[in-house]
Amino acid sequence: MAKRFTKTTINWAELQKLVPADQKGKFLAFKTKADAYLRRVNASPPELPPIDWKKYQSLVPVAGMVEKFQKEYEALKIPYPEDTLSASIDEQWKALQPEIKAYCDERQKEIEAATKELERIKKLPKFEDMTMEIYRDMYPDQALDPVGKPTFWPHDAESQLDYVPEKKPMKK
Repeated sequence: MAKRFTKTTINWAELQKLVPADQKGKFLAFKTKADAYLRRVNASPPELPPIDWKKYQSLVPVAGMVEKFQKEYEALKIPYPEDTLSASIDEQWKALQPEIKAYCDERQKEIEAATKELERIKKLPKFEDMTMEIYRDMYPDQALDPVGKPTFWPHDAESQLDYVPEKKPMKK
């Protein structure tokens, strides 16, 4: 007899957390179909119903036909495929665990850096409240300094009087 699955092995709650908001409807439809299939399987008995061969012998007029069918039916064995891949999949999964952990650690460091940057940005004065003086005090290397280092509009390097274009070597 083949192995019978009587309960789902899927953690639906964890899987639902990973589903994007715009895909929730399709996910719930899939879950409903999977649950309905599992209910149908569980409603069926694990063994095939027995065949009443004597009843068929009394109904079928051809002699020997029912005995022949019974003999062939009882000789029929449908092999259930052996699970030869689960062990290799488990080994691959175990081999991937360090890579997954390293990847998660890197992403966590990025999350922490982004969180620090967000906290820093939240501490800044509102755009409407910031003046040129506040900006100069916070970012002296980026701010315009019309007294110490005057520049021409649009205040980029190419628009200044002392700008010298970079010479590129000629191609042969």
